[in-house]
Amino acid sequence: MASVLNISAYLFTRIDDREALRPTLRSRAQSAGLKGTIVLAGEGINLFLAGDPDAVRGFVDDLRADPRFTALTTKESWSDAPPFRRMLVKLKREIIRMDHPAIRPESGRAPAVTPDTLRRWLDQGHDDTGREVVLLDTRNAFEVDYGTFAGAVDWRIERFTEFPGAAAAHRGDLAGKTVVSFCTGGIRCEKAAIHLRENGVDARQLEGGILGYFENVGGAHWNGECFVFDEREALTPDLRPRTTAPAS
Repeated sequence: MASVLNISAYLFTRIDDREALRPTLRSRAQSAGLKGTIVLAGEGINLFLAGDPDAVRGFVDDLRADPRFTALTTKESWSDAPPFRRMLVKLKREIIRMDHPAIRPESGRAPAVTPDTLRRWLDQGHDDTGREVVLLDTRNAFEVDYGTFAGAVDWRIERFTEFPGAAAAHRGDLAGKTVVSFCTGGIRCEKAAIHLRENGVDARQLEGGILGYFENVGGAHWNGECFVFDEREALTPDLRPRTTAPAS
């Protein structure tokens, strides 16, 4: 049985001391034998960690002791070895780059749809008011090619900074529909949903992203795998590392 716990997590929360926080988190993680990446920005934290289960969960528990990170939630998966080679703590302007400074998720989230609710909507073919549900994939095109929800809208963007322009070009296609934005772990689709709502689209985000959906619902209405940014390359809906090459 796979013995290495992998977690992904993010939280939009104001961080004004990230330069001082960086060495502290790096020291804690290295002392716990963890590998992965932590990104710190003024708008929040984004992390991917792997290691002994008790060590990983202990690190997260210690992090949550800081009031700024109390609400941090994690998505878990397992592997036979850590899919990272080093432990890095990076400082960036945004935890996910959108180049749209007016979008500030730490000041208020867009409405979210739970995996169970989305599964029910997809099963019945509409939301609870009878409106058409549009699934909007906010990931980069190469990620989408590994797998996505059946019938999802894909604007073939090459990087997330292209999302606002694509949204402006396709805004009319989304009018009068219930839009659910989704991404790997929730971070991009959270910003995307806020941006869409500020531009008159009835959008919400998939709580926990694709990985949260896999963890709670499995692979219902999903085709393929989910690309992840580590040495596992992609995960199947049962959250196991891929074993075959993607279709060309």
